[in-house]
Amino acid sequence: MTQNFDTIPNGPGAAAILAAGFGCFLVGLFALIGDAFPVVSKFFTFYKPTGALSGVTTSAIIIWLVGWYILSRAWHDKNVEMKWVNIFAFSFLLLSLLLTFPPFTELLQGK
Repeated sequence: MTQNFDTIPNGPGAAAILAAGFGCFLVGLFALIGDAFPVVSKFFTFYKPTGALSGVTTSAIIIWLVGWYILSRAWHDKNVEMKWVNIFAFSFLLLSLLLTFPPFTELLQGK
């Protein structure tokens, strides 16, 4: 006797993974440009005691949530090739680690 199971699309899960990697990348990118440019640092200062970090994280979280929502709606009933989703997500994660590593960011800024 065989059972017939409906398969669940992996699109929403893939959207969450990719959006999380991109959100991490945004934190690193925003932190770098906030450190490199005083005008951007001033723009990212939402709460003075924490400085630019308050705006960096808040902005990255908002964009991450919007991106996750858009991807999950676009992929809600699709099966996505997880190999490429994972490659891109982990690439974003590695870039975010580099962008928050002070010796690397100082090298990029020419300090």
